[in-house]
Amino acid sequence: MTVTPPPSRAATAVERASTALGRLRRGRLLHPAGRSFVGETVIWGTPGPPTGVALLDDPGRYRTTVRLSKGTPTPGSWPDVLGLAVRLHRDEGRPFDLLVSSSGAAPVLRNLSLPRRRFTGTYSTITCYRAGRRRLWLAALADPDAADLGRSLATVAAATRTDTPRLVLAVASAVGPWRLVGQVSLGAQLSAEQDAALAFDPTRNLPAELRLAGPLAWLRDQTYRGSRRARGATAQSGGSTATTV
Repeated sequence: MTVTPPPSRAATAVERASTALGRLRRGRLLHPAGRSFVGETVIWGTPGPPTGVALLDDPGRYRTTVRLSKGTPTPGSWPDVLGLAVRLHRDEGRPFDLLVSSSGAAPVLRNLSLPRRRFTGTYSTITCYRAGRRRLWLAALADPDAADLGRSLATVAAATRTDTPRLVLAVASAVGPWRLVGQVSLGAQLSAEQDAALAFDPTRNLPAELRLAGPLAWLRDQTYRGSRRARGATAQSGGSTATTV
């Protein structure tokens, strides 16, 4: 996966600013308040035309780490841009880090981060990926048959103690409908120390056929690099050691 950088001075400035802000915050620069969980992802395969990404097109089962978070963060159950990070641990190569934000499901709204109260809902990648000449959006959608995650991080954690909450993974083109490709299940909560050590890289921890596209790809890359540097974390820090949920 290659992210085309802007002029080096701009990239360096963004990374340094992100590092400085992260050190002032003494933690994550982005989505600092969250809970992490052991998880499992089952990929069913892509219905209809293949995406060209083997991980999405071919059935499989992956040990997973899941983190749900609040962006600002606002207190309790106040509205916020909610975040979902899913790390698929693969036997070979880098993990796949999928980071999605609360959004709408419709074609226009899947490009916007939208504040909401409830953790059950639609989460989209906001910006698109490219797989060859295809443009793809990925999402995690509410499973109508799964446990409700509620309105706070506390209710999310409580739901995993009494049930196995699930979200459905989906892929779409710019204007097409969501096509369901798999399911993510949440299990036991990780400790606060494990959550603090966990770091994601949504621009580089990708399948070989997939790359993050759009004018903000380089900005996201440098921001996450700076945030990790401030915490002394790497692009593959942390994660669940459990086999399944």
